[in-house]
Amino acid sequence: SYIIDPSEYIESIIILFVVMMNALLGVFQENKAEKSLEALKKMSMPQAKVIRDGVIKQIDSALIVPGDILLCESGDYICADGRIIEYSNFKVDESSLTGESVSVNKNNLNLNDESLTLGDRKNCVFTSTFVTSGNAKILVTETGMNTEIGKIASLLLEKKEDKTPLQNKLDQIGRIIGIGAILICIVVFILEVISTKDYLESFKSAVSLAVAAIPEGLSTIVTVILAFGVQKMVSKKAIIKKLPAVETLGCASVVCSDKTGTLTENKMTVTKIFLKDNFIKDINKNITLNEKKLIDYFAICSDAVVYNNKKIGDPTEIALIEAANNFGDYLTTKYERIKDFPFDSDRKMMSVIIKMENKYIQITKGAPDAIIEISKNLLSIKDIYNANETMAKNALRVLAVSYKELDYIPSVITEKDMNFLGLVGMIDPARKEVKNAIKEAKMAGVNVVMVTGDHIITAKAIAKELGIIDDDKQAITSKELKNITDKQLNENIEKYNVYARVTPEDKVRIVKAWQNKGHIVAMTGDGVNDSPALKTADIGCAMGITGTDVSKEAASMILVDDNFATIISAIKEGRGIYDNIKKTVQYLLSSNIGEVITIFVASLLSVFAGFNFGIPLLPIHLLWINLVTDSLPAFALGLENVDEDVMKRKPRGKNENFFANGLGLTIIWQGVFIGIMTLVAYIIGNKQTHEIGMTMAFVTLSTIQLFHSFNVKSSKTIFDKQVFNNIYLWFSLIVGLILEFILIYSPTLRRIFKLEYLELKNILICFWLSFSIILIVEIIKFVKKQRNC
Repeated sequence: SYIIDPSEYIESIIILFVVMMNALLGVFQENKAEKSLEALKKMSMPQAKVIRDGVIKQIDSALIVPGDILLCESGDYICADGRIIEYSNFKVDESSLTGESVSVNKNNLNLNDESLTLGDRKNCVFTSTFVTSGNAKILVTETGMNTEIGKIASLLLEKKEDKTPLQNKLDQIGRIIGIGAILICIVVFILEVISTKDYLESFKSAVSLAVAAIPEGLSTIVTVILAFGVQKMVSKKAIIKKLPAVETLGCASVVCSDKTGTLTENKMTVTKIFLKDNFIKDINKNITLNEKKLIDYFAICSDAVVYNNKKIGDPTEIALIEAANNFGDYLTTKYERIKDFPFDSDRKMMSVIIKMENKYIQITKGAPDAIIEISKNLLSIKDIYNANETMAKNALRVLAVSYKELDYIPSVITEKDMNFLGLVGMIDPARKEVKNAIKEAKMAGVNVVMVTGDHIITAKAIAKELGIIDDDKQAITSKELKNITDKQLNENIEKYNVYARVTPEDKVRIVKAWQNKGHIVAMTGDGVNDSPALKTADIGCAMGITGTDVSKEAASMILVDDNFATIISAIKEGRGIYDNIKKTVQYLLSSNIGEVITIFVASLLSVFAGFNFGIPLLPIHLLWINLVTDSLPAFALGLENVDEDVMKRKPRGKNENFFANGLGLTIIWQGVFIGIMTLVAYIIGNKQTHEIGMTMAFVTLSTIQLFHSFNVKSSKTIFDKQVFNNIYLWFSLIVGLILEFILIYSPTLRRIFKLEYLELKNILICFWLSFSIILIVEIIKFVKKQRNC
């Protein structure tokens, strides 16, 4: 009966195993990332109150239709687009849609200007925004895909999925290897036929060369490196949705960032105070009694609620209350609120009457010009106006407060003859860690661009504080942007670093203009208005806490902690991962070139020199080396720590060849050297028997590649303390040598792999030939270092 030789099917089993492992790794890692994303989503269906057939009903927001009358009050999310019919002190936070931090005062007046941006449509409300104060009746005009959010969602569908730079580079490598392997295999087949006249043996030689030329484990190893990168990013508060996105960040040269909630805290904060007889002062712990009175009066004259970390109301009023709480509670037990006169946009102020210490006090707060007009006993109106102007120029929102004592509770509150008390200035402050992150980005050659729906004065002030711009000419508004053609924008895009009052369409246009300049663009954001740009960018980075579901779905990466600095860390990690992939590719290709040289040169010598060399290595030998001996060090190289100076380098160009900066030449000469040493071992062993020659070639090729991994580890000498910082590489060396000796000295495996027992002297020859690559590479590193000194 016919007995099947295990060597006839072992190659197929190994290849099948590797292909399955590669597919499973990719699916597993991407599925894990998607589950992490799902954990961030709020799956509950919002409810809404509507008037139908004259009856108030509470229904799922998905059931709202045009024509419904929607009832909204403080704290409610708005579930449809609509026109305001009736309102009372109605304010809406539209930051998720427009990017503006300050709540918008709404009304029911007719607006005839069709060119108004979303932020200026005061008589309309939009899906995904929420009410900060007051209440209103709203006629629903649009739902679903017809809403402003729906229009943004349609923009997301226009963006096709492009390949990442890494995918393009690996495709490039694959094409080069594939074409080269086919050509060389044809040549070897022809040469072998001429030499031996044996078509079957010639075909086996060609197959051996094909196995040698193609790095079977490359795709698997790259997938695993990216998978480890994903896990590392999770520990640093970033969830990657697709594996290749890890590397894309590494070549980012532009980061387009939303302002509100990304560069800033999305939390209005009181930073300046001004008393009528004083000067502008930073708010701090050392405040006077009069300054404490000023802050308390602002807080008392507010409708917001801050209790047990629950904040309800207008962000501006929440900021006033928190400022007061920072200097001791202004508890409700100290006073009793008797009557109030709500804010409206015509008066630009609100008033309350309180009872405090058996006295009635009226407190009025509002716009500085309105409060000045109703006040008396002003020491210097000029000083007050100057203080207001100074704070406004620094992008602070300025409010004034006044008061008067009453002898009785009036039936109607009158706002006149007030005592002017002072001003406060507040702003949505920049995140503390962002300034250093931007500085690091600039050092790394990454341009940070602010793209915001906020006013240009506020945008410029924040941008200057963070170091994004140093000149007002670097800022531009949406209105100015619309007057610029796409061609003009493409030519001048690098002149601007701040774009204010922009629409979702503007953001997409800006990202595309940077891309047309050859830049890899990352876009950060949290609002629905950021989603099209997140999708258009080479990599979109959404915020995990404040980010909307739409923005998370459009993005490639989720920043769990909403921290802009995380994206700079991600860029650093991305660069390190790309470096590790290059090291892995250098290692694998130089090793495979060594294998090709061994087979190809042996064929040439057999034909043209008249030597009957035979085949130095069988396909199973090469497959073992490629998938086992090669793979362990390659995986270890993928786990190298990020180089300390990685952020001191400029980002690589979008079209930079993978083998640029001499990498291709280095791979070739190192591969040639590996092949020569392997042939030398084969020739020495072949003088005894062909089997010993093959075994010595196998041992030398396996060992030289294990040693060579330490050369590839770093551009610095391996005789450095850094050589010990990768325990995985040492592990791969030890395991590789153990497996190698098991094959040689296990009778069963030796028979399967058609190897021969080696004596000690032959082993020492193999190890000496293998170690020679370290000596050669060290000499070249030393010469390069001397040239650069």
